[in-house]
Amino acid sequence: DELVRLIETLNPENEAGRLTLIARMGADKVHEGLPPLLKAVKASGAKVVWCCDPMHGNTIKASTGYKTRRVGDIMTEVRGFFDAHDEVGTYPGGVHFEMTGKNVTECVGGVVDVTEARLGDRYHTHCDPRLNGAQALELAFLIADLLKRRRDGAVALSEAV
Repeated sequence: DELVRLIETLNPENEAGRLTLIARMGADKVHEGLPPLLKAVKASGAKVVWCCDPMHGNTIKASTGYKTRRVGDIMTEVRGFFDAHDEVGTYPGGVHFEMTGKNVTECVGGVVDVTEARLGDRYHTHCDPRLNGAQALELAFLIADLLKRRRDGAVALSEAV
């Protein structure tokens, strides 16, 4: 109810494209937290763009003291975002990542298997940890697969990748 009231206040004419709602819930909360919001906004008829920010809700402090993110958690939140839209019958409108093409070691996991012990090897960020090129590419392939499966309707998104 509160979200719908905010949308009505910020976009009283219900102009398409005026509002982008960015879900940044974390891998452990997206599956339960997002569907009720999607349902409420859908029922209200509000025209919004839904975007997923799987970075900020998954920031942790590693045992080594570095601020980091787990690639697995980022991927889980992206899957949950797509699953929720599939469940409710709404459309995922975008995904936000913080990344660099450089071979940094700021986020743990992924095909390169950056470990907490290796975070200091090439930790160059001055703010938030970024995905490196290989990790970003891994996520791009995940999203491509989720979009393809959604388009084809071949399997439930929760079974994707």
